[in-house]
Amino acid sequence: MGTSPSSVAENVAAVQERVERAAARAGRKAADVTIVGVSKTFPAERIREAFELGIRHFGENRVQEWESKAPVVEDLAATWHLVGHLQRNKAARAIRLFHVIDSLDTLPLAEKLSHAAGEGRRLPLLIEVRLDPGVTKTGCDPTELSRLVEGVLLMPRLELRGLMTVPEMTADPQEARPVFRRLREMRDAVSRQHHCQLPELSMGMSRDFEIAIEEGATQIRIGTALFGARHPR
Repeated sequence: MGTSPSSVAENVAAVQERVERAAARAGRKAADVTIVGVSKTFPAERIREAFELGIRHFGENRVQEWESKAPVVEDLAATWHLVGHLQRNKAARAIRLFHVIDSLDTLPLAEKLSHAAGEGRRLPLLIEVRLDPGVTKTGCDPTELSRLVEGVLLMPRLELRGLMTVPEMTADPQEARPVFRRLREMRDAVSRQHHCQLPELSMGMSRDFEIAIEEGATQIRIGTALFGARHPR
């Protein structure tokens, strides 16, 4: 089951309008915010429909699931993000399947990705920061962030682009605001400390992306608001 093409079209238009309004409130341009359509559990046909409506970035959570869907949409000039946790033993498979890794969380994983990237390639990636231990056990602990950034910057095959986080899902989306603000402040601090440009902040999902945009998000990860309610596998 899934949403119909007409529903996807309505959803894309609604999300784009919400992005524009949130960006305007923050004195920003909507064009500076990238919508990453999170297509986990949805068929490849929904990805194609969203692409035809202007979505150019898509995120998947699991290497295995994307392996089965990627051949169906390999003709699309889209950017494929891995937004879920990546195990070290799947680093080489992930490199073949995705253009960007958004969930780097340890130095050993960075080393695996650097080795798998091979000569002549720079793999863009984000560091996932665990700002709420109650949400997920994955992600870099904030106390380890500086060390991880320093290590990644020493790997020429990796291109560190910024930070990502997943806030707790609460009754009031406004409760995510301090988390988003903290991630932005951490990004600014490590940028100054290590003299590097980290332009990307991936934060905000279907229920709280407008707040994330107001706090500086440059990428928002949207699943339900684009593709509808998810169904069990």
